[in-house]
Amino acid sequence: QVQLVESGGGLVQPGGSLRLSCAASGSIFSMSAMGWYRQPPGKQRELVAVISSGGSTNYAESVKGRFSISRDGAKNTVFLQMNNLKPEDTAVYYCNCNARPRPSTLVPLNYWGQGTQVTVSS
Repeated sequence: QVQLVESGGGLVQPGGSLRLSCAASGSIFSMSAMGWYRQPPGKQRELVAVISSGGSTNYAESVKGRFSISRDGAKNTVFLQMNNLKPEDTAVYYCNCNARPRPSTLVPLNYWGQGTQVTVSS
């Protein structure tokens, strides 16, 4: 199994910055896409950003130009740099990945972290 552990959430003022980290551990034969989702209070979970194993990225329109996703392939870690944060960015942020835990698992499985709270408020 693959475990994802997020860190870096917290309370920040509007216009501030935060950097989220997510480390994958456990049985990992290969890692495919890694990404971040968020769930604002009372709303559905939504995609924030995703990065492929080759480094291609995709962002939600609402965060383009403010957020940046990156990964350390050797450490199976993904980061989310969040700048110019707005109150509407307040949410629980979840790390997600597609990974093959062993060679016999031919199709990557999908895994979720427990989530980290990000609150943007003055």
